Amino acid sequence: MSSPVEAPADRGIDFEPARLDTYLRQAIPGLAGELIVERTVGGMSNPTYFLRRGDWQAVLRKQPNAVLMASAHAIDREYRVLTALRGSAVPVPAPLLYCADREILGTPFYLMERIDGRVFEGFAMPGVAPDERRAMYDSMGATMAALHSLDFRAVGLADFGRPGNYFARQLSRWSQQWAQFRRGDDDNPDLDRIVAWLGERVPDSQTIALCHGDFRITNMMFHPTEPRVVGVLDWELSTLGHPLVDVAFNSQAWRMATDENGGLLGLPLAELGIPTEEEYLERYYRLAGSGERMTTFHQVFAMFRGAVGSAGVAARGDAGNGFLPDAARVGRKLARAYAKRGAALIAGR
Repeated sequence: MSSPVEAPADRGIDFEPARLDTYLRQAIPGLAGELIVERTVGGMSNPTYFLRRGDWQAVLRKQPNAVLMASAHAIDREYRVLTALRGSAVPVPAPLLYCADREILGTPFYLMERIDGRVFEGFAMPGVAPDERRAMYDSMGATMAALHSLDFRAVGLADFGRPGNYFARQLSRWSQQWAQFRRGDDDNPDLDRIVAWLGERVPDSQTIALCHGDFRITNMMFHPTEPRVVGVLDWELSTLGHPLVDVAFNSQAWRMATDENGGLLGLPLAELGIPTEEEYLERYYRLAGSGERMTTFHQVFAMFRGAVGSAGVAARGDAGNGFLPDAARVGRKLARAYAKRGAALIAGR
C-alpha cells in the first residue's frame, strides 16, 4: 500500500494524510494509486485541499483545528446546501461524502467534485478581454439572482435559518463575535461606531431567501474559456436571510480599493468592460424580481460583517491557527479597511 511521501508540514497540511488515505480506501472502493494531497491557494477560513489518486480527483473541506466560535465553520451546513442545490439553477460542485468522525482528520470534513474553471482574486479579473469581462459580470449577477429566486422550501431548506428579524439576529451574533475577537490593544473605533449606528436602524423587512453570505468574486468559478459561472464556492456563511445582504456584500467592490479584497475603486471601469454599480444592480433587481432596493443600512451592514469576519481571521492568526502564515496581519488590515468604508458610508462619503 502506497502513502503520501511528503510530511504534512512540508505542504501546510493540518492533518495526517495517511489517516485520510486509509479512510478513503474504505469509503470509496476501487481507487488505486498514491493519494496526493495539495493545499489550495487563498482562503482564510475553512481549510481546503485538492485530492488526487490516479484519474480520480476531489476537493476536501474541513474545519480548522481550533474553532473560535461554536456556530462558525459549519461544514455540515455547507454540505447540506450543496446537496440541496445540486441540479438547480445555481451551479455548485457535486457533494461526494460527509464525515463527522473527528478521529480521521481531527475535525469533520466533506468531499466534493473538483470542477475546472477560473477563479479570480479581484473584481478586476486581470487577463480578461473587456467584452468577456462584461459578460462575466452579467453571469455573476444572474447567478446571484437565481440564488435569491430559488424556492428554498422545495429543495428542503425551509429550516435553514432561524425565525425572527434577520438583521437584529445577525447584528447581535456578529457584535458578540467582535467582542470576542478584539484584543485589548486592537482599537477599531470605526467598527464600534458602526455597531451602534446599525443598532438604531434595524429594518423590519420580512423578505427572506437563501443567501450565500460571502458572495464575492473569489467565491465564483468561471468556465475555463466561456464567460459564465460554473460553480459558486464556499457556502460556510449560507443561511436563510435577507437577499440584500448578499447584494450589498457583492457590490462592495465598487467602493473598495484593489488592495481591499480586490475592489474596483479608482479603476477605469468602462475601459475594462465593467458595468457601473447602478447598471449591475438594476439588472440584478430585474432578474430577481426584487421590489426592494439596497440602502445605506444594507451597505454598512455588509461592511460590518466583512470587518468582523476579518477580525476573526486575525484572531485565528494570533492564536497560531491561521490557514495563511500572515493571517493575523491580513485579517487586521482588512478589518480596519471594511470598518473605514462603513464609517464613510455613515458619513455620506
